[in-house]
Amino acid sequence: MDDMIDPHFRVDCPSRQILDQIADKWSMMALFVLREPKRFNEIKRRLGGITQRVLTQTLRKLERNGMITRRVLPGSPLGVEYALTPLGHSLEGPFSVLYGWTIENMEMINAAQSTYDGRA
Repeated sequence: MDDMIDPHFRVDCPSRQILDQIADKWSMMALFVLREPKRFNEIKRRLGGITQRVLTQTLRKLERNGMITRRVLPGSPLGVEYALTPLGHSLEGPFSVLYGWTIENMEMINAAQSTYDGRA
């Protein structure tokens, strides 16, 4: 039976972990905000509702996956700036399409959810 499963859908396929790490809402939003380099606090201000802890985890995950760079800025107090790598920039197109689709279909999705919830 396992032979019938597409190798990319298997539980042990590395693509599943990568998708999980880059396609969550905070990662996608952070990557969108980082189209231009930004400091930590500027990113936090742009991402309404994110906590400092979650933003830190998100940025570390994106840095580990090669999507962003982290640069310590000299001065007092020290600052940290984050920027997209070429790999991170390569997601701009697909994420823009997905975001556009979301905005374009938001009302229809909300209506479908209301209809579904009304049946419960």
